[in-house]
Amino acid sequence: MRSSTTRRIATLAFSAWLVAPIPARPQQVIDLPAEDRWLDLEFEDVYRLGTLTSADWEQFGNVADIGFDGAGNLYVFDIQAQRIVVAGPAGEFVREFGREGEGPGEFEEAHGLAVMRDGRTVVTDSRRLVFNIFQANGRVERTVRMDSTQLLVRLGTFVAQPGADAIIAVPSASDELLPRGCCELPPPVSSHAIERIELWGDEAEADTMAEGWLPEIDSRNAMAAARRVPEIARVLPVLPSIFPELHRAFRPGFHWGVLPDGSVAFADSSTYTVRIATGESGVLRLLRRPIQPEVVTNRLMRSEKRRRMAELQAKAKPGEDLRDERERIDNLEFHPVVPVIRGLATTWNGHIWVLRRGEEPLSDGPIDVITADGRYLGSYRAGAMAIPDAFGPDGLVAFIERNELDVQTVVVRRLVGS
Repeated sequence: MRSSTTRRIATLAFSAWLVAPIPARPQQVIDLPAEDRWLDLEFEDVYRLGTLTSADWEQFGNVADIGFDGAGNLYVFDIQAQRIVVAGPAGEFVREFGREGEGPGEFEEAHGLAVMRDGRTVVTDSRRLVFNIFQANGRVERTVRMDSTQLLVRLGTFVAQPGADAIIAVPSASDELLPRGCCELPPPVSSHAIERIELWGDEAEADTMAEGWLPEIDSRNAMAAARRVPEIARVLPVLPSIFPELHRAFRPGFHWGVLPDGSVAFADSSTYTVRIATGESGVLRLLRRPIQPEVVTNRLMRSEKRRRMAELQAKAKPGEDLRDERERIDNLEFHPVVPVIRGLATTWNGHIWVLRRGEEPLSDGPIDVITADGRYLGSYRAGAMAIPDAFGPDGLVAFIERNELDVQTVVVRRLVGS
């Protein structure tokens, strides 16, 4: 399932502005243990794709997304080549499909991939504004139109919903957009709406499963940016995540994943709170651990400003004018506390991995393993592993990595004892 860590994926999500009311229902609150119980971590290497000695079929230009089906096949979306490559459970070549073009099964601009458990796939085309649905054998099944009435199509991560012809997306949390030369801007967003997008008809239909908190932006820097570039004032309320430099420092992110029963786990606050939501009932359950967020002091503010200044200087080109960027850092606004949660992912068998912060405010810490019904299974120690880019059946996990030559490879491992 999808991890919503800081990793940036260029995929497309249909953006619907009709937010359906969700009936109120009492929420169950489960308090998880405070004490960590450490888990041993054992991996078996299964295969690697894209190494220097690999075959031609597994040489990739830019791996934008990966995902497993129920048979353990891995699907790799190479956005540069506009193709999807399928590798079998042992890393053998199975098939590839898709290419740039205007015919059936071809893309004008493929932007994202979601893999269904039965082997079907959903590939978005951001020029044609369609969802392409492919059969498990790679042949075209059908296309479904997106909404084409908006000036901006919001881009972001989307995930197949198990057991349904649907995907789940959070358009407001996306960090890309596709400008169009017609129509209107969507209305401003005030929350992170988790949308279920049905793909069974000729045109996609979206409804809202739940809504998460959308923190305030950095108002001083947003006003300054809008004075320099007036268009920002129009786009920022519609798609705030596309301007990360205008967010308050230590602002909590929006982290989410889809569970095997089609429900969603998400974290949207500075506290250790994971919410479980379904399309029928909204948020039904809150899972909490008594880990308190750190208060942002003047010392932390000074330290973060120094860190950003150093990073700015290190990335600057010779002679580059940095006055605007330095002013932005000087005027930086801060969220009052440092978030406890830095990432969240859901596994094939329904476990929820929660990445906590580490010793430093922006460092990664342990990964907790919990369940949607409120059990704490234990934690992997900080640094033991990163959250995988894809989870598969039978303990399979996949990571997108870069080798010593900065070339992308895909590494598949198996978690022993999972």
